[in-house]
Amino acid sequence: MPQDTQQGRLTPVTDETFAAVVLAADQPVVVDFWAEWCPPCRPVSKHLAELAEEFGDALRFVTVNSDENPQSTRAYQVMSMPTMLVFRDRQVVGSIVGARPKNHLRLSFARHLDG
Repeated sequence: MPQDTQQGRLTPVTDETFAAVVLAADQPVVVDFWAEWCPPCRPVSKHLAELAEEFGDALRFVTVNSDENPQSTRAYQVMSMPTMLVFRDRQVVGSIVGARPKNHLRLSFARHLDG
């Protein structure tokens, strides 16, 4: 996530920490793949920071700088920025490619919550 919008409950993840933070999580995880050169990534990151506060502990939000972490980016075949993947039980269970309005993101992510 761009540094000037980093706030709240967004956790930066690297190739080295991806498995421990995302795959081993006991709740759904939204992974935001972004890059500095990506103009739509900045507003999406702001939306995700706000949604992370709204969802609290029910959903975890992390960010991956794709340029600095090519292994994770390649492993999940991320070809466009921004890309948001939802992981649950070590599997990708949802994806959003490209910028979307905050309400669209909220509804898409809410589908992955328990009960």
